[in-house]
Amino acid sequence: MTTSSGGEQGHNRQTALDELHADVEASNMAGYWAVDTSVKNDEDRQVMDPNKAVPFIWKYDEAIKPLLHRSAELITTEASERRSLVMVNPGLAPRRATTTTLYTAYRLNDSKDVMPAHRHSPNAIRFGLTGKQNFTGVEGENITFGRGDMVLTPHDTWHNHGNLGDEPAINLSVLDLPLAEILNSIYFEHDYAEDHGGEKVHVAEQSQRFTDNYSHDIYSHGGYMPRFVSHHRGTGNASPMFVYRWEIMRELLDRYMSWDGDPYEGIMVEYVDPVNGGPVYKTMTFFAQLLRPGERTLPLKQNASLVCTPMEGTGHSIIEGQRFDWGLNDTLAVPGGNWCEHVNGSETEPAVLFVGSDEPTLKTLSFYRKFGKTESGDIVRLT
Repeated sequence: MTTSSGGEQGHNRQTALDELHADVEASNMAGYWAVDTSVKNDEDRQVMDPNKAVPFIWKYDEAIKPLLHRSAELITTEASERRSLVMVNPGLAPRRATTTTLYTAYRLNDSKDVMPAHRHSPNAIRFGLTGKQNFTGVEGENITFGRGDMVLTPHDTWHNHGNLGDEPAINLSVLDLPLAEILNSIYFEHDYAEDHGGEKVHVAEQSQRFTDNYSHDIYSHGGYMPRFVSHHRGTGNASPMFVYRWEIMRELLDRYMSWDGDPYEGIMVEYVDPVNGGPVYKTMTFFAQLLRPGERTLPLKQNASLVCTPMEGTGHSIIEGQRFDWGLNDTLAVPGGNWCEHVNGSETEPAVLFVGSDEPTLKTLSFYRKFGKTESGDIVRLT
């Protein structure tokens, strides 16, 4: 009798629990408790988003470039102002996100192709991959750029994109759009207007208000700051230097080639705001990372998410034990929380990666964590 009674009580309790859980879910609530050790009732797992970004690589020569050119044949700029391919992380699909907070896209601009002026809440950069006359006009500064040059289009700044050359050109975009979406702050505006004789007139392309090469002339001499110009550009919440030239970055990398570097990151140089020395945006930062011939970095894990595009050389990365081979212009997603090491595949030539990261967001919120493994396999906290 006792055994039967106990079994019946257990059965009744389980039935009651099942009914409780069903009623809680039907009321659009979730119970934060655990009644046993099963995953189903693990209260910590229940509050976590099951959709996580996964390590992934998008191959430029095999997939991105052919699809871009096919899109150019079928989709004209008259039919659509934008013709870009977004790198969608398989773990986050159908969200248009490359990692949890970062969005990367490749854009092909036809010759003499300039899109109408627009602005939006996400911060963005354009990074030249092919062509020498990619064009971005941002807040009255006309910028022509080529391979490796990085152009800022900060939050809420009016800008045009295009190509002034005679051949099609491809550039890479990195935005904090997924982060802005999570924070419910997305907007896009296309009603650009200028004052013509006291009257607001809508125009497609911004008038030039700054001299050619303005950003380079004012800000390219590190350690020296002109005091005769205003450094408040756009909303004032991003670097006032709107273009960073690859030639200067590449010279720096060569200068540091013989230095010891960092065992976890090789030779890494950050793009910074020349006025305050901080990242170019409050949400994103960017680096150039050089791996010397034959160099293999030690395993690194951080909760910042990375998107990496090889600019020189070939190699591979090991992310959570999985190998990803990379070459020129590919995009590699390294989600936060994953162990990663990079390997230069050449014993004679350096490899260079362009890297975007959401590190500033995590540092601002005091969430940033960074760990490394020593050669003996011990885990050490780096930040």
